[in-house]
Amino acid sequence: MINICICGGGSLGHTIAGFVASQKDYNVSVLTRSPHRWSKSIEITDLNNKHFIGELSCVTDNPSLVVSNADIVLLCLPGPAIKDVLKKIRPYLNNNTFVGTVVSSTGFFFMATQLLPCDIPIFGFQRVPFIARVKEYGKSANLLGYKPSLSVAIEHSSYEKKRELALLLERIFNVPIKLLSSHYEVSLTNSNPLLHTSRIYTLWKDWKPGIKYDHCPLFYADWTIEAAHYYINMDREFQALLKLLPVTQGAIPNVLDYYESHDEKSLCDKLASIPAFKSIMAPMIGNDDDGYVPDFNSRYFTEDFPYGLYSIVKVAKDINFSTPVIDEVFQWGMDVIAQNQ
Repeated sequence: MINICICGGGSLGHTIAGFVASQKDYNVSVLTRSPHRWSKSIEITDLNNKHFIGELSCVTDNPSLVVSNADIVLLCLPGPAIKDVLKKIRPYLNNNTFVGTVVSSTGFFFMATQLLPCDIPIFGFQRVPFIARVKEYGKSANLLGYKPSLSVAIEHSSYEKKRELALLLERIFNVPIKLLSSHYEVSLTNSNPLLHTSRIYTLWKDWKPGIKYDHCPLFYADWTIEAAHYYINMDREFQALLKLLPVTQGAIPNVLDYYESHDEKSLCDKLASIPAFKSIMAPMIGNDDDGYVPDFNSRYFTEDFPYGLYSIVKVAKDINFSTPVIDEVFQWGMDVIAQNQ
């Protein structure tokens, strides 16, 4: 029996815990700040109305109960929570425990390398395994989309151990896993840090205090040519940066290839048509009577600018590489976050 500890009680934490625990070979525990809100079983429903019911072995806020015997500790956490949780679990880790993250683009490898002993193997996915949403906290979640394959980077481990973990992850998630050569290939990504920020910037770059909008747009289904323009141009700078780093060519496909598009219009149409994305609203607060304003406490702001996009900006600056479009979007985001805290 493989012991897996899921850290975090968000959408991915719920969905992965329930999905994995529904399989007989895995003993799944959850480390969360709110264990009293969880039931002992989690029901997951996917887009095809298939149900997975996972029985959890333990739900707790005490890491000593679930980390010391874990074969895998998997962080399903936003960027701002990673550092504190790594410090919390550190005393209970041993060098046979793999510590990983489902979201690598918010600084996990940089923080884990600083905070964990060098003999603790660490890993991270290039893109999240599922698109997920909590249905009823601590009890159920919706699995809104699968990925046809996943890529993972593993550090501080022998090649044989890396292959063993990659094969185990294939069984856990029931999907082919590609083993990448460097953590840069997951730490730096043109997914959320560019995807979300390009859209956010073009939605609200002209926003000022006092401005209200008469409706809340759909984040993807209402995608615009302008947002596609920024996304493509940010990605061009990103791809040029990757050529200067120890990254395997093609390990992070450019956005036009990834979304099977050839220009701004086709990318816009593609993003607007993805079934799992269609119902996602832009991060706003308000109502139809009083109007809407951007929600600066949304993870699109608190995570994608100061963690995801920051990692790209910092690596570029460290090697004196110019990224003017990325810098434009990043600086705007950090400014509005600072002004609205």
